[in-house]
Amino acid sequence: QVRLEESGGGSVQPGGSLRLSCTVSGGAFNRGTLSWFRQAPGKEREIVAAIRYVDKNPRYADSVKGRFTISRDNTENTLNLQMNNLRPEDTAVYFCAAGSPILSALGRPASYGNWGQGTQVTVSA
Repeated sequence: QVRLEESGGGSVQPGGSLRLSCTVSGGAFNRGTLSWFRQAPGKEREIVAAIRYVDKNPRYADSVKGRFTISRDNTENTLNLQMNNLRPEDTAVYFCAAGSPILSALGRPASYGNWGQGTQVTVSA
C-alpha cells in the first residue's frame, strides 16, 4: 500500500544544484522515518539524509552536511532534497525510503521496507 516515487534527477556541472522530490502515499508520510539514500555503480547503498516524523529533526551524512537540505512538505506529502554545490562524487542513483528504524539504525538500508524506484543524478564537467 505504501508507494514512493522520486523525481527531479538530471545532469549538472560541478557546483550546480538539483532539487529532488519524493511523493509518499499509503500513510507512510506521517509515521516512522523518511530518508534519502544513494548508490553509485559498484558501491554500497549509503545514507544521505533522514527525517523522523516524531521530531522532524533533519540528519545528514558527513559527506553532504552544509550542501544538502532534507525537508518535508506537509501539505503535499512530499519529501524533498535540495542539493547545492554538487560534486562529481555525488553522482549516483538517489532513492527515497520509508521505514520505522530505531534511532541508531537510521542509516541502514535494511531498516526500510519501502523504496522508490530511484532517480539518476550525474555531476560532470
